[in-house]
Amino acid sequence: MANKISDEVIEYVSILAKLELTEQEKKDAKADMEKMLDYIDTLNELDTDGIEPVSHVFPVHNVFRDDIVLNGDGSGDTLANAPLEKDNSFKVPKTIG
Repeated sequence: MANKISDEVIEYVSILAKLELTEQEKKDAKADMEKMLDYIDTLNELDTDGIEPVSHVFPVHNVFRDDIVLNGDGSGDTLANAPLEKDNSFKVPKTIG
């Protein structure tokens, strides 16, 4: 294991993340990233043959309800106030040549 990250990689990542890091912050970020990569290597050692992939830890059910129109959208009332109307829409003067 013992993944090593170069100072150039830390600099590049900080630029991508639009971060201005102090030297101490760069050193800390480098150590944290190396630890993360080491942990990923540890996870890669696990035998996952025959394990079905999952997208969620818990079963996911559709929690959305059907849309039911109860009182309409009021477009008729809105269009009643329009100075000009065409095809159930406001008609406005042309503004571009």
